[in-house]
Amino acid sequence: MTMKTWLITGVSSGLGQEMTQQLLARGDRVVGTVRKKEMQLDLEQRYGGNFRAALLDLADIASIRKAIDRAFEEMGQIDVVVSNAGYGLFGAAEELTNDQIDQQIATNLTGSIQIIRAALPWLREQGGGRIIQISSEGGQIAYPCFSLYHATKWGIEGFVESVAQEVAPLGIDFIIVEPGPTGTNFGSGLVRATPMEIYENTPAGAVRRAISDGSFVLKGDAARTVTAIISAADSARPGLRLALGSTAYASISTALAARLEAIKGQQQIAHSADRQDL
Repeated sequence: MTMKTWLITGVSSGLGQEMTQQLLARGDRVVGTVRKKEMQLDLEQRYGGNFRAALLDLADIASIRKAIDRAFEEMGQIDVVVSNAGYGLFGAAEELTNDQIDQQIATNLTGSIQIIRAALPWLREQGGGRIIQISSEGGQIAYPCFSLYHATKWGIEGFVESVAQEVAPLGIDFIIVEPGPTGTNFGSGLVRATPMEIYENTPAGAVRRAISDGSFVLKGDAARTVTAIISAADSARPGLRLALGSTAYASISTALAARLEAIKGQQQIAHSADRQDL
């Protein structure tokens, strides 16, 4: 297999870290982004060779453009861009602060959008490439207490689905990856709102307790999830969406079937809204 060059955001932990390790082990080159200088130095010392770390703050649009431009300039060509960095905001919608909401959207949604926008001119210039957007089963379904996280994931999936149509003739394609609950450090990185007592005996409270007591089962394996992502990236014609893990497959299938059934029951009223002069 020909060596590939990857740009991956958020490589200091979780799926980004696992992906970096697997790719370097097979001989590929990786540019991995981190938020802090000390992380950059640590990773470059640890991996060396085919790895280069780059500083990137997803909430700083100028930082995004600078990091992407420098990566393409230094590497010459980047075959796969992986928009992976992000985090979860946890709490009932009413419990969240305005600052927490703004930061979640700036990082997960606006940051991911700007990563893609910054990469597109370079991918066009080199004649094509592939962009992998790490989403979640939460880009198709919703749990209580994750409303803003879901807003960013549903949002980025809609953005990618539109852009994929725009750039397909230019040799650029996308994969939206939708893992289910997976054994990474995602849970420890949650930003948590201050709980309100009124939600204790609601679905929001039930989810809060399930996460606290460990009964929220994480069936996904991080290494196997990353292996599946890399395999999809290597394939000639991957599908636009890739659900990973039995939980994601079941939950997304159920949600899509329920939405399809609901809209089938609305056919008559939907058609009644049409103009009558056509």
